[in-house]
Amino acid sequence: MAASLLAWSSVGYPWQICVLAVLPLLAPLSGLLRGRRHTYAWASLFAVGYVMFILTELLVNRAARWPAALSLLLVFAWFCAMVLYLRAAPGRRG
Repeated sequence: MAASLLAWSSVGYPWQICVLAVLPLLAPLSGLLRGRRHTYAWASLFAVGYVMFILTELLVNRAARWPAALSLLLVFAWFCAMVLYLRAAPGRRG
């Protein structure tokens, strides 16, 4: 997903903005690698901001349609992976 966000520089976004878009993905990395359910729960909420941006670009910016479509698929996969992990992982549910 980070690579798809960096690919936005190919459609005219400055690379600094692309790097800033990747930084929030690093926040939950430690908890995700340790398998903490709480981290998976709040990390799934990161998808909302990315989906809003990607859908806007998909509908409005003709030049960014391919990167936006790829990013949308990857954000959807991110969200589904978080939810599926929470459903499958042992632990407290409620």
